[in-house]
Amino acid sequence: MLQHLTIPRGPIDLSADLYLPDGIDDAAPLRAVVLSTPGSSVKEQIGANYASRLAARGIAALVFDPAHQGQSGGEPRDLEDPYRRGEDISYAIDALSAIPGIAPERIGVLGICAGGGYAVHTARTDHRIKAVGTVVPGNMGTSFRSFQPDGAVAALDTMADARTEETRSGELTRVNWLPDTLEEATAAGLTDIDTTQAVTYYRTERGGNEHSTNRRLSRGDSLLLGYDAYHLVDQLMTQPLQVILAGRIGNTGSYESGMQLWKLAPNPVDLMVIDGAGHYEMYDEPEYVDAAVDRLANFYLNNL
Repeated sequence: MLQHLTIPRGPIDLSADLYLPDGIDDAAPLRAVVLSTPGSSVKEQIGANYASRLAARGIAALVFDPAHQGQSGGEPRDLEDPYRRGEDISYAIDALSAIPGIAPERIGVLGICAGGGYAVHTARTDHRIKAVGTVVPGNMGTSFRSFQPDGAVAALDTMADARTEETRSGELTRVNWLPDTLEEATAAGLTDIDTTQAVTYYRTERGGNEHSTNRRLSRGDSLLLGYDAYHLVDQLMTQPLQVILAGRIGNTGSYESGMQLWKLAPNPVDLMVIDGAGHYEMYDEPEYVDAAVDRLANFYLNNL
């Protein structure tokens, strides 16, 4: 059962979908999970694949579009602010806690790809979150710093000059998360399997969605460069942790990030590596997603 929700977030609203198990009219209050999705994705994509499966296994699941993205409010559009992404999760918990039939003391979080880092960062200080599940989790700060050919400091200097120019001209700059087509990827020399699978998922009928723009506001990149999703995890994130990783180690860094998180966390409960799966195959390939959700459902049933 699917319910469309509007979540108040200060002066704007978040657009959300709540997936509920069937036949819950007279049931006991439900365990629930808030999903934090990958960068650039909207609620109808990866989040829906996981939320619908969790609901089929008896766990309510809420997935939402981040502020400034998808069908949620917020200007300027296409902003990827890691700190606001974390706040979005807490606002989603506010809304979920007030829904009849949801047990507010049995709420967990599930973070996927970049959303895994955002979920972890939020759980450190929002202890309404009672259990933390992650699938191919990424630390966006580490990723963005590793992408800078001349180093993060030089990149920040360039971004400072660019923002000054934006202020002068009044025109905001946006960049692609990914090439829009496989032909563009090939022309740019991006022929590795992870980039190919990312483009095939996000920019074709397979996983594409009209509300996912594949554009990122450039001025947000300086926030990502200074971000560390795992800062103080070893001291503050005491909740039970589940980490699920793709067994084929590619160039996304999620395997390394997930293992780092596993080692840092004070209360690691379950680590699963899905043999044969690549990072982006964990988004929608039924064999791999079903295996991950079976393990996640058991984790949440035992820890919420």
